[in-house]
Amino acid sequence: MEDVLLVYQRPQDPQRPLVCLDEKPQVLHGEKREPLPMTPDQPVREDYEYERNGTANLFMIFAPLLGQRRIKVTERRTAVDFAQVIQELVDVDYPQAERIVLVLDNLNTHTVGSLYEAFPPAEARRLAEKLEIHHTPKHGSWLNMAEIELSVLGRQCLSGRIPDQEELTREVAAWEAERNARAAQMEWRFTTADARIKLKRLYPVLPDESTAEPSADLTEHA
Repeated sequence: MEDVLLVYQRPQDPQRPLVCLDEKPQVLHGEKREPLPMTPDQPVREDYEYERNGTANLFMIFAPLLGQRRIKVTERRTAVDFAQVIQELVDVDYPQAERIVLVLDNLNTHTVGSLYEAFPPAEARRLAEKLEIHHTPKHGSWLNMAEIELSVLGRQCLSGRIPDQEELTREVAAWEAERNARAAQMEWRFTTADARIKLKRLYPVLPDESTAEPSADLTEHA
């Protein structure tokens, strides 16, 4: 946890951009009956029944210090899908970076090993050497700012029924463009000092040397 929090305190460095990456599934819902259009005295009305059209996956690539994000829609979220996102991150998003500081949660595909599942060893090693990876702790994925950004996306863009992957891609692209145009940033205030106070219960309890009882050997000697 403290490792990630210290990363968030670093100043912006164009040679070492900070990127938070996360993903979430999106259920696709179609209409069984056409919604009734809006009228001057009625909002759009939808039938409560819907068709389930499978799922898609959303990768969120978020640069919090720049206020920029990119969303990639895929059919699945396999190790190969993750590796392809990393390749795009290195070669398309930040080709001039010396190294990309990457914050990830502990999903089993979020490892360098996924690169070797997708690419020949030389290419996998090239990509791995461009990354400085910092994992959030177990049960601590809330420390990944990309997860928070996905929550914003869900509330602002994905609350309605989206029938297929093509429509999902159009919806998130429009949201992404509008939010990037405003360079919407995230004001992160939680620091290591805050963690040591508010999450004190999670830290190991060490004996206080000034109040510790003398050892048995010393007592017998006295």
